[in-house]
This record gives sequence, structure tokens and C-alpha cells, in this order.
Amino acid sequence: MLQKHLSSKKSQAQPSQSKLSNSNLKPKFRLLVTHSRSSHQTPGSGNASIMAARRAQFHQQVLIDTTPLPDHVPAVKEIGASSAPLLSAAFFIGARCRDYNDDYMQCKTEKPGRGEFECMKEGRRVTRCAQSVIQDINTHCLAEFRKHWECLDDRNHQLWQCRPAEWKLNKCVFDKIKLEKRIPDQPTNVTPVELRPKQIFADVRIGPGDGKPFVAGQQTEAKQ
Repeated sequence: MLQKHLSSKKSQAQPSQSKLSNSNLKPKFRLLVTHSRSSHQTPGSGNASIMAARRAQFHQQVLIDTTPLPDHVPAVKEIGASSAPLLSAAFFIGARCRDYNDDYMQCKTEKPGRGEFECMKEGRRVTRCAQSVIQDINTHCLAEFRKHWECLDDRNHQLWQCRPAEWKLNKCVFDKIKLEKRIPDQPTNVTPVELRPKQIFADVRIGPGDGKPFVAGQQTEAKQ
């Protein structure tokens, strides 16, 4: 009798456990999921509204420097040129400002990790020198300069696409500013790539009316 009574109790207890597992556990899991979603959605929606109301620090109209230099550091006006004019004038900047560039790079090499702070004086000299080159080119060779950097800007900054405009700019800068384009460490037994009348990778072939490569030494010898 006792065994029958125990077995009947077990049989009554098992359905109740199955009912709990089927009815109580699943709703609890669903409640937990819905509660976690609501808890994540509430802060997100608030943050989205806050972020939308914030004013951008960097946009197309005004650029705000969030980390300005201290007041004791002298302010230097930026060059104010985009990548194409800087590429067009890069070799002339190197010709005039090589000593300042070498001093700046030497300072950064001697003070690794601190060069940005301890070499500001040398960096300001480099900036001022580059400004002087851009200003002189704009004053004396504006038409040639503009034609060359616009060509570079339209042709993905590929120098070999704009050799005729480059030759005219080189001649004007040498005649009026006495700066010469020189690429260092070029082999002496071949014609430099910028002086070749045929640019094999150029999209447009250089014609007879596009001018000839400008070489400063040859022009001086011809005048003498």
C-alpha cells in the first residue's frame, strides 16, 4: 500500500513539474528578453536625440581646433594651398627651403617622441619659407603656375600627364625667381624622366606645339 501511495504521488508530481517547465519557464524567458530590449532602447533613443542636437566640431563651414596651442607659442599663418598647388611648387620649395627642412628633420631625429613640441621653432621656419615660395610664384608666374596645378588636379596628381605645363613653369620660375627643379640622386647617364619628350604613360601624346623640356644649363650656354 505504501509503495502504491508513493508511486501515485510521484505520478502526480511529474505532470506538475512538466507544466512548470512548459508554462512558467518560457514566459520568464520572454519577459527577460522584452525587458532587456526595452532597457537598451530607452538610453539609445535619448542618446540619439542628444547627439543630433550637438553642433559638429568638424564640418564643411567652420573648422574648430579643439586643442589650440598655448599662448606663449608664436602663431604662424598656414600656407593656405591645397595638394595640387603644393605638388606643383614642391621642388621649388625644396630648392629654397632645403636648409630649413634639414634643420627640422635633424631636430626631430635628435629628440624622438618630443619633436612635435621641441622643434616648433624649426617648423615655423619651414612654413614661412614655403609661404615665401608660393607668394613669389603667384607674383611672377601665376598663369604658368595655375595651368600646371590645375592639370595635376584634373589628372589625379600624375606628374607625367602635365609635362608641357611643367616645362613652361620651370622656365618662368628659373628666369624670374632663380629657382630650379632638381630631383636628387638621379643617374647621370640617362635623361631625367621629367625632361623626356615622350611620356609613355601619358594619356595624351606630347605634340610639337607643346614646347620642349626646359634645361637651365643649356639655356645659359645658348645665351653665351
